Amino acid sequence: MAVLLMEAVMKAYNGTPAIQDLSLTVDSGEIVGLLGPNGAGKTTCVRLLTGVIHPDAGKLKVLGLDPQTDGDELRQQCGVLTESAGLYPHMSGQDNLLFFGQLYGVRDRQRCDELLDQFGLKEAKDRNVGTYSTGMKKRLGIARALLHRPRLLFLDEPTNGLDPEGARDLLTYIRRLNEDEDVTVVLCTHLLRQVESLCHRYIFLHRGQLLEEGTLPTLEAKYLQDIKLALETDISEAALREAGFTLLAPLQRRPVLRIGDRSQIPEVLRSITQLGSVYSAEILERDLETLYFKVRGDRA
Repeated sequence: MAVLLMEAVMKAYNGTPAIQDLSLTVDSGEIVGLLGPNGAGKTTCVRLLTGVIHPDAGKLKVLGLDPQTDGDELRQQCGVLTESAGLYPHMSGQDNLLFFGQLYGVRDRQRCDELLDQFGLKEAKDRNVGTYSTGMKKRLGIARALLHRPRLLFLDEPTNGLDPEGARDLLTYIRRLNEDEDVTVVLCTHLLRQVESLCHRYIFLHRGQLLEEGTLPTLEAKYLQDIKLALETDISEAALREAGFTLLAPLQRRPVLRIGDRSQIPEVLRSITQLGSVYSAEILERDLETLYFKVRGDRA
């Protein structure tokens, strides 16, 4: 069931299009990656969907509500983490959560304490947020977004400024939140490698337009036509060529085979194991970032 709908949406700033005839849906329980470079329209989408700005044309529906007319009610059911986190630096971490809790009608101090503990901020709860590191501010920002137990969570570049460990921990928590509490997540980012194993589905934007959408297997099947298979094997390249295989430049001393179709891989491996031992096989260039540039190249 769709919890979010954009239908032929248009939005321009001072005559410059930011969103152009954009239609998309997000179903309940999904983690959807809204992907694209800076300026693709990701943040504008979040602002439209949460009723902060209004479209010039088109239809919006979020949790059955119209963001233009039901913005206050909608924001009571959504959590939003922007790139800046929107915290008050002169207030402590705990006071920030208590303040935003009052705005959301959450007067349970235990909920604030629970989130501070969950995000590793218990020891720093009485410190002014201005003294927090970037990672601590990000963690407090997502805690603020979760205060009122939202059904739908918008995360705009949530890992920007985080070190690899901090980014990994945050994404792990998002996955757990989705699995344990069935929170639907829309995650906007240009850091494709970070979210490759997190999202159920991906929506690629470019200059405010829908470039492509689908699951990773769907995108692979559509755009990964030329398979490159790297082998860890004791079979020589000469023996592989003699057996009729097409070889490309080796990768880290591993022979790389070119295969016409993914469905041929099992038969290819069966044939190769007749020649000698194969210890591992890896499909190259199947990552989300490679697929994204293939999509952009095909649509250019």
